[in-house]
Amino acid sequence: MLFRASAQSIAAAAIDSSLYLHLTEQFVHMHGHRPSPAEMRSWERSIPALTSALNDAGLGGVEVMLEYALPLNSKRADAVLAGVHPVTGEPSYVVVELKQWSEAEPDGEDPALCRIDAYAQPVLNPIEQVRRYCEYLVNFNGAVAEHSHRVSGVAYLHNATEFGVNGLRVVELDHRGQLFTGERRGELIGHLRARLSDQLPGARAADELLAGRTVPSKQLMSVAAKEVREREQFVLLDEQQVAYRMVLNAVRRAKFSDHKEIVVVTGGPGTGKSVIALSLLGELYRQGVPAMHATGSQSFTKTMRKVAGTRKREVQELFKYFNSFIATEKNSLDVLICDEAHRIRETSANRYTPATHRTGRRQIEELIDVARVPVFLLDEHQVVRPGEMGTVKEIQEAAAARGFECHVISLESQFRCGGSDAYVRWVARLLGLEPGGPVVWDPDDRMRLLVADSPQEMEAFLDARRAEGYGARMSAGYCWTWSPEPKHGEPLPADVVIGDWARPWNLRGERAIAGAPPSALWATDPAGFGQVGCVYTAQGFEYDWSGVIIGPDLLWRGDRWVTDRTASKDPVFRKSTPDDDVDRLIRNTYKVLLTRGMVGTVVYSTDPETREKLREWVGGRREQRVSTV
Repeated sequence: MLFRASAQSIAAAAIDSSLYLHLTEQFVHMHGHRPSPAEMRSWERSIPALTSALNDAGLGGVEVMLEYALPLNSKRADAVLAGVHPVTGEPSYVVVELKQWSEAEPDGEDPALCRIDAYAQPVLNPIEQVRRYCEYLVNFNGAVAEHSHRVSGVAYLHNATEFGVNGLRVVELDHRGQLFTGERRGELIGHLRARLSDQLPGARAADELLAGRTVPSKQLMSVAAKEVREREQFVLLDEQQVAYRMVLNAVRRAKFSDHKEIVVVTGGPGTGKSVIALSLLGELYRQGVPAMHATGSQSFTKTMRKVAGTRKREVQELFKYFNSFIATEKNSLDVLICDEAHRIRETSANRYTPATHRTGRRQIEELIDVARVPVFLLDEHQVVRPGEMGTVKEIQEAAAARGFECHVISLESQFRCGGSDAYVRWVARLLGLEPGGPVVWDPDDRMRLLVADSPQEMEAFLDARRAEGYGARMSAGYCWTWSPEPKHGEPLPADVVIGDWARPWNLRGERAIAGAPPSALWATDPAGFGQVGCVYTAQGFEYDWSGVIIGPDLLWRGDRWVTDRTASKDPVFRKSTPDDDVDRLIRNTYKVLLTRGMVGTVVYSTDPETREKLREWVGGRREQRVSTV
C-alpha cells in the first residue's frame, strides 16, 4: 500500500499535489525505481475522480487505501475502500479498479478479454479484473477469509461514456464485478452508499484488514490433484488470466481449422508460469481435450506424477519430459504445455536413443510439431546448464521457419518471495543480471533477508522456523563432490563440509534412503530438511524459508564478482564450456536458489570477504541466534 487516509484527507492532499509526491516516494521505496509517467498520470487523473464521488456521497470518513498490495504477490489494487456496512454494522470493503479509458470493446472471441486502441494485445475486462482481485483477497487475507460477503468490487471508468464501453457488460455482473462510467456517476454513488456507512469512519475496518493474517500460499504441489481432477484452485490475475484465456482461445480455433498457433509465456521466478500451466492442464483435462504437460526437470515431473496422479494412472501419464516426443506423430495432441521451457536442449537424442529414432531434428521442432497448440512457459535467466537453449527468440525463429503464428505474453507480477518486486530486483542487481550493481537491501515488509555467520547459525534459525509451522530448506552452489549413494542401512555421506559442520546432499535416486526422500521430492517432503539441495532439485519449487550457501565458485573481490570455475564440482561444466558461459550459468544458479523462499531468505558465504560484503548489502544486520529469535 502506498498511501492510506480518509477520502476527505486524500481529496485535500490531491489539491496541493502533496499526495502525488508521497505516492512517488513510497513507490520508489517499495520497488526500487520511479513509477512510469503513465502511472503518475493515472494517479493525478483517477484518484480525484474517486475521492470526489466518495465525498459527494457523504463518505468522507471512509478509509481509502491507495495502491493496495495483494498478499503474497506484487499485484496492486488501485484502491480498497474500508468502512462499516450501513445495515449489518460489519466491516465492509470495496475494491476499486480505476481506468482512464474512454472507449473499449469486448474481444470478438472472448468477452472476458477486451480491446482498446492503446494496446496491441487484448487485456482483461476490468469487470473480470476487479472480481478476481476480490476473490484473491478473500483467499489470502485472514480478516475476510471467513467473511467473504464483506468484500465487493467495482470498476470505475470515469472518462468513459455508456456508448463507449457498454459492450464490456456482456460478462456476468455480480457484487464483486460491477462497472460504472462517468455518465453513471450517480449510480456509483448510490452503490457505494449501499455498502459503506456515512455515519461511521472506516479507520478501524482498515486496521482490521491490514492486520489480517496472510493465509499461507496454496502450494502448487499440494493442490495438484484437485486442480487436475476437479476444479480450478488458483485465482489467476491480470496477465496470467490473459495468457490462460489466449491459450484456450487458440485451442478453440484449432478445433475448427487445420491451423497451428504457438503461445509463449515468459516471466521471472514466481510470476505464476507453473500455476498457469497447471490451470490450463486441469481445464483441458476436464474438457476431454488431448493435452500433456512436459518439462526438462526430472524433479518437477516426478513430483507432479506422484502428487497429481496419486490414484489415477491416466493423470500420471499427463506429465512427460521434453525428450518423450522424439518418435511421436505430428499433431497427435491438441495441446502440449512446455513448462520451464528454458530447459529445452538442442536435441532429444542421447546415448540411449535407438538409431531408428535419431532423426536429427532439434528438440524445439519436435515440441512444436507434436501439438496443434504448443505452449512454452519460460524464464531466460534460469538457464543453469550448458546446452539449455529455450529462449523467446529461438521459439519465434522456429515458428517463423514453419509459417506459424507465435503469440508472446510477458508476466510482470511475481508471487514468489512474498510478492516482493524489490527483493527479486535486489537479487538480480546483486548478481549482475540487471544493470546498476548491488545495492543495500531496503526492507519492504514482504520479504525478510538475513545473513548468517555460519552454516550452524543458518540451520538453527531455519529449524526454529520449522517449529513454528513453516517449511524450510537449505541449498548450495555445486561446490562439493557428490558421493555415490550408500547401501541400504548405511548413513548418507556428509559431502557438504564447512569447518566442523557437515551435511549430505539431497538424494539423487528414486527411492528414500536413511529417512531422506528421493530426489524428486526433496523440495516438497518435510523430510528434505537436513539435506542440502542443489539447483537441479530446487529449480521450479518454492518453500517458506530458504537458506542459501554461496560456495567458493562465486566470490566478491574488490568491486566485482569473480567466478571460479575450478571451485565448481558440477559435472556439466566441461573443459569445452567457455568461461563466459560458466560465469553466466553460476550467476543464474544463485539467482534460482535465492528466489525459492516465500517468506524469507537466509544467506551464508563460505568466503569471509564475500560474507562481509553481503552483510553490508543487507544493511549491516547480523542474523540472530536461535535463543534470541
